Amino acid sequence: MTDSSEIRQEGGFQDAGSLRAAAFRGAALTSLLLSAVALWRGYGDGWFVAGVIGAVALSAGMGGLQRKRLGHVLQSRPRASARSAIAEAVLAHIPDPVILVDRRAVVLEANKAAHLLLPGLKVGHPLSFFLRSPDVLDGIQEVIEAGAPLRVEYSERVPTERTFEVHIGHLQAEASNAAVQPGVVLFFRDLTSARRLEAMRADFVANASHELRTPLASLLGFIETLQGPAKDDSKARERFLDIMRVQAQRMKRLIDDLLSLSRIEMRAHVSPTQIVDLGSLVIPMVDAYSPTAKEKGVVIRAALPPRPVRVLGDRDELLRVIENLIENAVKYGESGGAVDISVESVGTDQGYQGRCAVLSVQDYGPGIAPEHLPRLTERFYRVDGAQSRDKGGTGLGLAIVKHIVNRHRGRLDIDSEPGQGARFTVTLPEAPSGD
Repeated sequence: MTDSSEIRQEGGFQDAGSLRAAAFRGAALTSLLLSAVALWRGYGDGWFVAGVIGAVALSAGMGGLQRKRLGHVLQSRPRASARSAIAEAVLAHIPDPVILVDRRAVVLEANKAAHLLLPGLKVGHPLSFFLRSPDVLDGIQEVIEAGAPLRVEYSERVPTERTFEVHIGHLQAEASNAAVQPGVVLFFRDLTSARRLEAMRADFVANASHELRTPLASLLGFIETLQGPAKDDSKARERFLDIMRVQAQRMKRLIDDLLSLSRIEMRAHVSPTQIVDLGSLVIPMVDAYSPTAKEKGVVIRAALPPRPVRVLGDRDELLRVIENLIENAVKYGESGGAVDISVESVGTDQGYQGRCAVLSVQDYGPGIAPEHLPRLTERFYRVDGAQSRDKGGTGLGLAIVKHIVNRHRGRLDIDSEPGQGARFTVTLPEAPSGD
C-alpha cells in the first residue's frame, strides 16, 4: 500500500486517482492514434492489428500504476507526456474523422476532422448528443459485446448530403486493470465523392443518350441526303451544312453544360472559402451581354451598391450564375425591352443568421405560368421546348444555377405571373466582417 506521504509531492499529482486518469488518457490517446493510422493506411485486417497494438499500449500505460513508489511514476511522466503530445499532433493531421469512446459511448478523444464533422462534439459527453445515428450507436454496443470489428454507413443531410463508412473497432484493456474500461474507435471514411461520381456517370449517360438522340438523328439524315439525292445540289448542300452546324453547336453546348453540372455536383459538399464581392461580378457580365441584348432591343440596367457586398464563394461559379440569369432574361423576356439587375445587402433573412447578399434579375417579358415554377430548375425541363431549342437553350441553365446556389448555402427564389415578367432572386449569406 503506497503511503499518502509518498503520493503527495510538490509540483506533482494530487492523488493516485489523478495519476491513474492521466496515465489512462495518455495510453488511450496512443491507442487511438495507432488504430487510426492502421486503418487510414488501409490495412486489410486493420482492426485486428489496431486491437493488438491498443491492448499493448493500454497495458504499458497502466503498468506504471503498479509501481509502489511515486518516484518511479514521476520518472515515467516525461516519456508519457511526450508520447501523448506526439499522438495528439499526429492525430490532428489525419484528414479523416477519428473518435475514441468508452463502453458507455462517452467521448474520450477526437481529432480535428471529427470536430469539423460534428461541430458540437465534446470530450466527456455521450456521443449520442452529437451524432444522431442509431446504426452507429448500436454498432458501438455490438462491437463491445462481440469484440469483432464492424462497418456501418452514416449519412447526413444538413447542410449538404454526405455519406460516410464508419469503421468501428474494439480496443481491449488488460484484464487485471479493472479501473480501465475497454474503448471503441470510430473511423469515418468519406464516401461522398465516390457516390457522387457514380451518380454523375449514370446521369451523364442517361441524359446525354436522351438529349443527343434528336440532333444526332438530324445530322445522320442530312449526311445521307448530301451523299444521295442532294449530292450535286450546291444550294441544298449549303443549306444542309448550315443546319448541321447549328445541330453540332447544340450538342457541344449540351455536353459542356452536362459536364459543368457534374463538376458542380461533385463539389456540392465542399463549402467555398474565397471572399468575393458580388457586385463586382455583375459588371463584366453586363458588358458581355449588352451587345447581344441591344440586337434584341433590350436594355440591361444594373443597380449596384456603393460598398462591396462580400460573400464566401467560388468566383467562376458565381459568374456562371449571373451569366445564366442574364442570358435567360434577355432570351425569354426580350418583348419587355429591359432587364433590371440589382445587388444589395439586407438584414437577417429567414433561415440565415447575420446579413445576406441578394442578387436579383428581373425581366418584363410574357412571364411564366404558376404550374411551371416548381419545375423550372429540373434538368431539361422547358416551358416551351421548341422555343427553348430555337433560342439555343439546353434546358440545364437553371439547374446549374440551383446547384451552384445550393453549394454556396444560399437560396434561389422565382416569382412570376403571366404578362408580368419574371424575377429570379439569389440570397447568399454574407461573409463575416472579420474575414
